[in-house]
Amino acid sequence: MKPSTGTLTQWDDAKGYGFITPDGGGAKLFVHIKGFGLRPDRPVVGERLGFREGRDAHGKRRAVDVQRLARHAPSAGPAVPHTHRVLLLVPAFAALVLVCHLCWGLPNWLWGLYSALSMASFIVYALDKRAAARGDRRVAENRLHLLSLAGGWPGALLAQQTLRHKNRKASFLRTYWAMVVLNLTGFALVFTPLLRH
Repeated sequence: MKPSTGTLTQWDDAKGYGFITPDGGGAKLFVHIKGFGLRPDRPVVGERLGFREGRDAHGKRRAVDVQRLARHAPSAGPAVPHTHRVLLLVPAFAALVLVCHLCWGLPNWLWGLYSALSMASFIVYALDKRAAARGDRRVAENRLHLLSLAGGWPGALLAQQTLRHKNRKASFLRTYWAMVVLNLTGFALVFTPLLRH
């Protein structure tokens, strides 16, 4: 079928599907994340797309062979930092802990605590994303933030970037980064002389 163009006007990132409004009018066309093939980032509302109209196993119309026509900068919400850059915070923090251990002798259990809480955070994020996709009961955002505050923020960051979950909602991200700052401040106050007078 002849290629068409349109705009992505609806997108549910947790469920991995949305709708394209074709140029020139007509009914919106269902599009699944698989229709985009391999691409480095997730679709966003407002993208200009090229596609072909196809049919699923039940004969319903859907967009296939979807290609981005032009890069789109979302007008709403915060800019999401480049995945590789923001994930550098995790090894940077590990290096900081190592330096502090060499300088001031941190307790041995500290590594285990951060590792366990980070693993727990990643698992909880993954479960929450699965619940969102299935329409099941979600994990309360306050619980996610408490895990980050307690020391699981590295795992939460990994989950946000690798699972593409909770990485676009402005209010959630503001609170998440506040939890990171509070945790690092607490770390510096308790385990190093850096902030002591």
